[in-house]
Amino acid sequence: MRFQLLGPLALADGPDVVVLQPSKPTILLAALLLHANSTVSAEYLQRAVWGEDQPATARAALQTCVLRLRRLFAKHGVTGTSIEAVPGGYRITAGPPTLDLLGFRDQVRRATALAQDPEAELYTLKDALSLWQGSLLANVRSDVLHRDEVPGLAEERLRVVERVCDLLLGLGRCGEALVDLWTATRVYPGHERFHEQLIEALYRTGRQSQALAEYRRVKGFLLDELGVDPSPSLRQLELSILRGEDLGAGGGSGVVGGSGAVAPVSIPPGPGPGSAPARDPGPGPQVIQGAVVPLPAVVPGVGPVPAAPLPAVVRGVGPVPAVPHFTGREAEAAAMAARLTAPPPPGADGRRPLTVLVSGAPGIGKSALAQHVAHLVRDGFPAGRLLVRMTRADGRPRTADEVAAEVAAALGTGRAGERALLVLDDVADADQVRPLLAPADDGTAEGPDLAVVVTSRMGLGGLIATHGGWVHRLTAFTEAESYALLLAALGTERVEADPRAARRLAVLCGHFPAALRILTTRLLTRPGLRLGDAVDWLGDDPLARLTLTDSPDHSVSGLFDRALDRLDPRLSEALLRIGTGPPELLGEAGCRGGTEGGAGCRGGAEGGADTGPPGPSAHPPVPEDVLEQLADAGLLEDGPPGPYRIHDLLRAHLRRTVRIRDRRTEKV
Repeated sequence: MRFQLLGPLALADGPDVVVLQPSKPTILLAALLLHANSTVSAEYLQRAVWGEDQPATARAALQTCVLRLRRLFAKHGVTGTSIEAVPGGYRITAGPPTLDLLGFRDQVRRATALAQDPEAELYTLKDALSLWQGSLLANVRSDVLHRDEVPGLAEERLRVVERVCDLLLGLGRCGEALVDLWTATRVYPGHERFHEQLIEALYRTGRQSQALAEYRRVKGFLLDELGVDPSPSLRQLELSILRGEDLGAGGGSGVVGGSGAVAPVSIPPGPGPGSAPARDPGPGPQVIQGAVVPLPAVVPGVGPVPAAPLPAVVRGVGPVPAVPHFTGREAEAAAMAARLTAPPPPGADGRRPLTVLVSGAPGIGKSALAQHVAHLVRDGFPAGRLLVRMTRADGRPRTADEVAAEVAAALGTGRAGERALLVLDDVADADQVRPLLAPADDGTAEGPDLAVVVTSRMGLGGLIATHGGWVHRLTAFTEAESYALLLAALGTERVEADPRAARRLAVLCGHFPAALRILTTRLLTRPGLRLGDAVDWLGDDPLARLTLTDSPDHSVSGLFDRALDRLDPRLSEALLRIGTGPPELLGEAGCRGGTEGGAGCRGGAEGGADTGPPGPSAHPPVPEDVLEQLADAGLLEDGPPGPYRIHDLLRAHLRRTVRIRDRRTEKV
């Protein structure tokens, strides 16, 4: 007897399959199988079965469900698998032969070990995919499981499908790849990687016109439905096809050298925000290697969600695109443009780069503003405008020497007197930037004069102290800016049909630019959902709703998780304590630091009542230097009340993070 979890939950005995009827025991069985061979706490199982609002008799009713499952096992002759009552919860035992999920993962592990034999790896991965039998847990009516477990399982399958298609392309079996890719691109229309593979497969089978037509179709879909431009790699593929380049073995996606070995493929987080390209006659560099690339399109007022990996080499990327309907930041954009294009002051040697720093929290719109301004001032920088990624895809900062060498190679020599603009995006610390700002040792320079825009989550006070410049610290949108973004993204007709609901949605997003953009993307894919209904839908669980379902990396929670991962562990733990502790952890620290406000400080970051100082041991104060470092990292905002406060979405995420960590501890 075998449990089938990768589809409707069912029991299979050879060719005979019994699909279980939707019921609470079915939910319980699914929850146990998803964590097979691990202790699952009774509290977690109760949430899975009854949701957050559990009846008073939930624990007793859970025991009844376990009894009904054991009777079901006996009825269908299930042997070798049992539900055990253990301290704190229950455990079900299973292995690859008796549970398809474990069998799938076991096959994927086997395939990974066969990476040097593409044919064997392909066969093993196809065998793993054959275990999927339809809509995942279609007969399991649990909001908790579909919210917390199903997206991760679906992502596991998508990774394998991508890998299979890359193997087929690498082996030259493009016609076979087309069968899977036609289906994948229609089921996941926003998944650009599948479209890229399909277009390559069409071109390599001699169907150039059809490949270009497919590119135009996906480009139209992304622009019309999501308001974004195709990714740089997809645009590069179109250029390669137009040039008639050879994309055979050694030139296709995922293929290494000419040996036929296929490199592991990571799933991109979906289509990056973007906009339609515009003609730019400037003579800036067009062929750039490494992480120095011409500026891509960005989401108006928000910019790309982080963690989208770039290709190791980018060639022939088009000119800097326009950013239509840029929303918000008008004062900052105007000030930055004026400073970047102003003539040098009298007596200046003109060789030290002019620096503008844009800092703020992750997802606040730093990259979007910098790239929008770069387009505004394009006529003032005839030597080119370059975007320099200062952080790797895994979050590690790139070395200063590495970046400096790539920038020098990209800018070249022989353009002395002309101006070039660098956008140094996502700088980790001042030491990354200083070598790029240092004047030539001999006082001469063969390259262009530079102006530099730096974006960073950090305040980089040391850089400003030693090199000067202007600072623009971004905060959440104003109410008017949030409303303008909704108008631009969703259209006047839909927003003004219920302006009160639109403003309420902005409040639920905390006027946080990244949250607003994810929300508008989800609403664009659900045109029939009225904004009034969307308020209730979003308000039920904002963090869960602020996620792109077909691209889980595009989420507010993912954004904050990556920010926490980049913190020193001591700071990360302090932030978790602040997020789950009383407001006094921020407000009282401010009063001790000398901030005026009296009882207002004790009211805390959320404006609560004066509760007086906390007990000496209940909530020990957070050291002032830790608060300063968290504020410098963009994770604490300026008050009032007190000198620090924490954004509501970040606080909610921190509380959820601690709850999940505690639940995992319960299961062990």
